[in-house]
Amino acid sequence: MDWASLIGYWPFVVGLMITGVVSGIAAGLLGIGGGAVIVPALSNALLLMGYDAEVVQHVAVGTSLAIIIPTGIMSARSHHRRGALDIAVLKLWTPFIVIGTFIGGLMAGWFSGDVLRIVFAVMAFVIAANIIFAFQTRLMGHLKGSAATHRVSAFIVGYISSLMGIGGGSLTVPTLVAFGDTMHKAVGTSAAIGVAIAVSGTAGFLISGWGVDDLPPLSLGYVNLLAFALVAVLAAVCAPFGAALAHRLDQKTLKYVFAAFLVAVGLNMLWKVLAG
Repeated sequence: MDWASLIGYWPFVVGLMITGVVSGIAAGLLGIGGGAVIVPALSNALLLMGYDAEVVQHVAVGTSLAIIIPTGIMSARSHHRRGALDIAVLKLWTPFIVIGTFIGGLMAGWFSGDVLRIVFAVMAFVIAANIIFAFQTRLMGHLKGSAATHRVSAFIVGYISSLMGIGGGSLTVPTLVAFGDTMHKAVGTSAAIGVAIAVSGTAGFLISGWGVDDLPPLSLGYVNLLAFALVAVLAAVCAPFGAALAHRLDQKTLKYVFAAFLVAVGLNMLWKVLAG
């Protein structure tokens, strides 16, 4: 690749750096791993650069999961230092969420890019509505003492999170709140659970994308190494700032910020499906 080609990539590089900062702050603030920022941003960037629309969403999701590994670790450590980590829930959820995420990553290759976008958008709207109206608490609150319910929830959260390319916080946080955790503890625990989701999901996307044609340069399966390097470093550095901000906000404000963010991302995904 010559210097002219490298210079042509600078808008993409700058966009990835901005994505890293925003996703890192979002990871610490909302316990979402940053995927809800990374997936649409990376997908848009790759589409603008002319890559195949059928693989772009898969690369965005797979790369997002890889990026969430360091981001989630930094975010979880910050919350743990503030005592906002439920170790018992973490031990209960991790094995089942890993299984669900790995299966989702392997199956992702079966679905088109638009199917993954629709899954992302629909789930974002459902999650936002649940945060505002708390229907999950009414449906599941009485099951909070059931270990089996926790395990089934973990598997479902892992599977859907893998297809969305998120750290699971937008599913894990309201589920843990429904089971009785405070918003702050749910966000902190979700950040740690997101690391398990990211590791397992990344493995699935590496395998399912291996040998696929028309991938962007420097890709291993559906994981793009350039995007991983740029976004992961900045996101990991910025995640503690988001975590500090989360502990300065009251729980009601945090819920509304979370819901508004998800609606905006869901609308963006639907627009891309309809515009395509």
